[in-house]
Amino acid sequence: MKYKVVLEFSEEGVAASVPCLSGCHSQGATEQEALQNISDAIYDYLAVIEEITKNKTVKEVEILEGYFA
Repeated sequence: MKYKVVLEFSEEGVAASVPCLSGCHSQGATEQEALQNISDAIYDYLAVIEEITKNKTVKEVEILEGYFA
C-alpha cells in the first residue's frame, strides 16, 4: 500500500507527515531517515486503527480516481 508523504525541509532536518492519516507525523536528520521514520509511524498508526476497530463494523468505500482533478 502506498501513502502520499509530505516532506518539509529545514535547517533542523526533515519533517514528514501523511495527510490522509490525521496526526501521523515524524522527522529525521535526512530525507532518507525521515522516510524510514514515517514508514514506521504509518505501521504503528495502522496497528492502533486495527486495535480500536476490533469488533466494530468496518466498510470500504471506493473513490473514483481523478474525481478531484
